Amino acid sequence: MREDESERTVQVVPFVPAYGDEVVDLIVGIQRGEFAIDITADQQPDLRAIASFYQARNGNFWVALDGERVVGTISLLDIGNQQVALRKMFVRAEYRGPRYGTARHLLARLLTWARRRGVREVFLGTTPMFHAAHRFYEKSGFSEIDVSDLPEAFPVMEVDKKFYTMRIS
Repeated sequence: MREDESERTVQVVPFVPAYGDEVVDLIVGIQRGEFAIDITADQQPDLRAIASFYQARNGNFWVALDGERVVGTISLLDIGNQQVALRKMFVRAEYRGPRYGTARHLLARLLTWARRRGVREVFLGTTPMFHAAHRFYEKSGFSEIDVSDLPEAFPVMEVDKKFYTMRIS
């Protein structure tokens, strides 16, 4: 490891359109390359409309940066009733774990922002194969729930079979 690498930290900032292509490449690359999920950017139109889809009402979208490079993403989708859906949490493989704390930084920023907005509950859906993500969510205070316990407005994705919630206010 180079000396300067031990001092580097990621910075979490709100999404701006200049990050658009990198966000798409990161998310689709992880979905297809690491987890063999047969999905394209075209099948996720929200990725090309982040500002209008996520950054409205109690929703938002953040990127984790190492310098100018996008190394992680996380978002909130407002589903009404002071509830939100956590979506698009992806971290580049080499930025996972305690060394950079990328996922932890992303989630902390999201939760701080949601609390300030008066959000009461965060819900999320994930695929059964994301074992490390399950452990992360559980260690972070999320509780697993049944799909029948989700709010009616929660957007269940076809690949999501495991669901979590966290009360934050």
